[in-house]
Amino acid sequence: MSANNSPAPENAPSSGTVKGRPAERRKRNIPVALDRRGATGGTGSRSHLPERRRQVDPTTCERDYTEDEILFMKAMDQYKRDNRRPFPTWSEVLEVMLALGYRRVADPTALPGNTRPIDLPPKG
Repeated sequence: MSANNSPAPENAPSSGTVKGRPAERRKRNIPVALDRRGATGGTGSRSHLPERRRQVDPTTCERDYTEDEILFMKAMDQYKRDNRRPFPTWSEVLEVMLALGYRRVADPTALPGNTRPIDLPPKG
């Protein structure tokens, strides 16, 4: 049997190839999604949006916070940003409170919203 009469193997180059290589895929015209992040076209501009709140974001409710509450929220926000800790542990929260100057000077009382006293181990 001669080479001209044998069937072509499966991996033989097809008519769309050049020198045994597949046709370039990069040259095909394939539609792609629009890049909405760019500022071209005017739709990507955020100038019409209000400025994002970058400081304290109290997501609980709309109310007036005391100066102490605002100071604590700002201190926690600063701690989270400086230490890249979006969810600080309770020990870290206590560190921030101590850094703000809070110290235990009075005897413990009932927690807000709780009627029973706090069970603490005896001192000493």
